[in-house]
Amino acid sequence: MIQLILGEKGKGKTKILLDKVNSEIKTAHGNIVYLDKSTKHMYELNNRIRLIDVSSFSLASSGEFIGFIYGILSQDHDLEQIYLDSFLKISMTDESTLNGVLDKLSEIGEKYNVTFVISISVNAADVDAKFKENIIAAL
Repeated sequence: MIQLILGEKGKGKTKILLDKVNSEIKTAHGNIVYLDKSTKHMYELNNRIRLIDVSSFSLASSGEFIGFIYGILSQDHDLEQIYLDSFLKISMTDESTLNGVLDKLSEIGEKYNVTFVISISVNAADVDAKFKENIIAAL
């Protein structure tokens, strides 16, 4: 399953994402991972949340990013949720390939019973209609 937080850059998506992940960890039975483009938000996250700085892995394409996600899943069988901040940047995706990557994450989420909560710097109007029901915040 995927959940989307959408809006232009600087509108407060990261704050919503951080608030959500910190509240979810209180009731989580499994593990939660937070992927970001840096370690800037390390001290804003509960210490039970695993922060991964994706920029340190030199991913070159959205295909490599999907492989990276599979690697995380293969190492953690108790994984419940993955939070993705600055999605276009960390996933090496742009607006033309966004829907394909979201389709793949949705498929992965269903297969492995993992929820992806994704912050994307796009307007809600620019997201494919099939993802409209997955929008939890549009700024």
